[in-house]
Amino acid sequence: MAVVLPNTELTVYALAHPWARDANGVPVPPNPNERPAARGTWPGSLIEQDDGSWSVRLDPQAWPVEPGDTISDGTGRTWTLSSARNHTVPVCPDVDYVQATATLNPPEIA
Repeated sequence: MAVVLPNTELTVYALAHPWARDANGVPVPPNPNERPAARGTWPGSLIEQDDGSWSVRLDPQAWPVEPGDTISDGTGRTWTLSSARNHTVPVCPDVDYVQATATLNPPEIA
């Protein structure tokens, strides 16, 4: 098993989940111009992948996060999560983490 050490501090901006629904029952996302309140800032890891996506490791205190939530590293860069999964180890909670993939906002153009 490989251990990914924190290389940054990440702030989580989680949207209200599940989204509100319209009269027809269709989910309505929140206004994209209104950032939700910060949930907290914790040690985390950001690693850019060959395909331009980002591999993210968040502190388990950030859970729950969902696709569409954003994170920031404090330098002005933000990422939108495209997936998230909570990894827990029942006998050793010190190694718990949240694994996610994300896209840089705006994406870097090579």
